[in-house]
Amino acid sequence: MKYHAHFSCIRGCPGEYPLYQVIYVCPSCGGLLEVCHDLKTLRQQGPKDWKQLMDARVGSTEWPYGSGVWGMREWVVPDIQDEHVVSMYEGNSNLFWAERLGDKLSMPNLWVKLCGNSHTGSFKDLGMTVLVSVVKQMMANDSTVRAVACASPGDTSAALAAYAAAAGIPAIVFLPSDRVSHAQLIQPIANGAHVLALDTDFDGCMRIVKKVTEDNSIYLANSMNSLRIEGQKTVAVEIVRQFDWEAPDWIVMPVGNLGNISALYKGFQLMKDLNIISRMPRLVAAQAARANPFYQSFSMGFKERVSLSAQSTLASAIQIGNPVSYEKAVQAIENTDGLVEEASEHELANAGALADHTGMYTCPHTAVALAVLFKLLNNGTINREEKVVVISTAHGLKFTRAKLGYHQSTLSEVESQYANPLMTLPEDASAVKNAIERELDKHA
Repeated sequence: MKYHAHFSCIRGCPGEYPLYQVIYVCPSCGGLLEVCHDLKTLRQQGPKDWKQLMDARVGSTEWPYGSGVWGMREWVVPDIQDEHVVSMYEGNSNLFWAERLGDKLSMPNLWVKLCGNSHTGSFKDLGMTVLVSVVKQMMANDSTVRAVACASPGDTSAALAAYAAAAGIPAIVFLPSDRVSHAQLIQPIANGAHVLALDTDFDGCMRIVKKVTEDNSIYLANSMNSLRIEGQKTVAVEIVRQFDWEAPDWIVMPVGNLGNISALYKGFQLMKDLNIISRMPRLVAAQAARANPFYQSFSMGFKERVSLSAQSTLASAIQIGNPVSYEKAVQAIENTDGLVEEASEHELANAGALADHTGMYTCPHTAVALAVLFKLLNNGTINREEKVVVISTAHGLKFTRAKLGYHQSTLSEVESQYANPLMTLPEDASAVKNAIERELDKHA
């Protein structure tokens, strides 16, 4: 069966545009585009058949279906040629039952989707495998595209650089100078990308990359490009499949540029359209209080789109004041009876540390989502018996400086409630034994 997908305007303007055309916004109104699938054709295969097909492909060695993204090829980019797929077998990440943290919160059904267990250590891989694969096919078909580029506070640049290197395509990365972790900075450098550090914030980098990509010789890889959303939406499908094809009650996720919540909504909506799930989970967008334009807009009933100059936050990857995917995210919140909440630096740092004490190793962005979850539990919005999934967007190893600062109690605006400072002791067995006994007595 032949499946088809194309770009269309999210505002409903007429016109369909091929996925292999260099286009990012609607030519009529300037609004964002989205990838639209031929639902009529997709529905010719029933829910049971789709479930069996997706389940059979998970972890397969048959190229490219072992990938968590390309195992859903018909729902992503159905007509891409095998030889142009660029994949690191991304996706299929753990859905972790956070039993010990759940016990502390009296939540028996708390789960964490570990999207940071991916090739470059973040969920951004899921979008980049799609985007770079499409670009590779475009270039094989004599497109004018010579390179790919993105603005990034960290994770997007790492994913783009890795997948572009795997494809043999030049990559250009725009980073805000001195505002990303060393681990995030070295990733695109190591993968051979052209890394440009600009004396501005993420929003400033975004303005520059939009201008640089205007002549269509350099392909824009930020989340305003709807191809990214297609890859990232597979997280929703994975979660449902991991729950034996049932949707949870709530999804709580950190948001910055708002591509991730737009993507998950799109994944859940597709499954509902295909009668695979009967209801949508409620989506919660979690923002750092120092970079909270979406929260401010939500607080006003979305009557006004707020843009601001984002302040420095431990959650550096979501330090964004003018999110690109605003319209899509509003739709995601409104159509799922969702919520937007914020977390202070103190709240997010301690939420992450508490989770770490139960065996996790959270990135600061996951910590934002956890802090928001704690708030919604405490005010009664989320019932402690409900099934809740927190989206962990990146691996904690990318943010060791922040964790070290927490345990050394040196972070601004943070009282480290769960600090575990390093003990320095003399070469004396008795002193060591006494120190151990004191620590063990604390747990008695």
